[in-house]
Amino acid sequence: MKRMWGWLLLGALGGGCASSRSARMLPEEGRASPPGPGMAAPSGEAFDAKAFAAQFPNPAVCERQARRYLPVSRENAWSALKACVESTPFTQLQALIDRAWAQELRTRPEGAALLAKVVAQRGGSVEGDLRLLHERKLPIFSLASAVSQPDTYKGRYVLVRAQVGDMRSEGEKSTLWLVEQDLTSVSQEVQLGTAYRRESTFTTTGDVGGQTSLGSGTVGGSLAQTELSRDAVTIPAYDNISHETGREALGRLASQDPFLEPGRDFIILARFDGMRTTSGASDEEDEGPSIPVLSIVSYYTPHPLVVY
Repeated sequence: MKRMWGWLLLGALGGGCASSRSARMLPEEGRASPPGPGMAAPSGEAFDAKAFAAQFPNPAVCERQARRYLPVSRENAWSALKACVESTPFTQLQALIDRAWAQELRTRPEGAALLAKVVAQRGGSVEGDLRLLHERKLPIFSLASAVSQPDTYKGRYVLVRAQVGDMRSEGEKSTLWLVEQDLTSVSQEVQLGTAYRRESTFTTTGDVGGQTSLGSGTVGGSLAQTELSRDAVTIPAYDNISHETGREALGRLASQDPFLEPGRDFIILARFDGMRTTSGASDEEDEGPSIPVLSIVSYYTPHPLVVY
């Protein structure tokens, strides 16, 4: 009988410890987990995506938590994902184009713009990031592909890193002359740590005597010599330099936008409208070269640091 009471006492103590541990874990686990099907928000209460993203300043964690809403509500999951991209330094392109979000990216109207924003936040390496998108069969293409096969790509999305060369307005609409840019990595030596400089000066003096036509004489003088030495440790550093690719395009805007400043790089998402033949350079030429025409959907400023 004493042994039975001992087991009962141990069981009660064990149960008390387990309950205490569970109580300590609940607040953190509850914050990290979306509501289950039986714990949905009351009807009429909208999902607050900004408040959701504010809980997870880490973009990778924010995306994972947004993904957990997919079985409950794809609408809320998509709103949470957009808030993660807008509210955090989101560069997780591989996670974004994972199969979990594939349906949303292909079917939602703002899916292409979300991808373009992430490419810009990764530094705007359009050529490299488009390769990742094409591995997942996401239909956003390069300006080079559109120019090479206009009939195939007409009406499709293109993503371009470009500078505004010129802007003309007719009423509310604007037409931009876009000059495509590419990134090139340039290396240079950068000093690491403290540099040491040593300077040594040697001076020699003396007199020289001799006989001249005017008589004997002495000439005095000195010779100074300076030696400099410098010790420093350098390492190679790499910068991404924007340069022109040689391709240009006309970009159409539905309204004037003063923030599209000439001379700055932008990541531009647009629809390819085909090629337009320009006028000849001289009176003898009836037609000039063809230039691609784009309808600009959205644009973003690329981050100065590139994520590869």
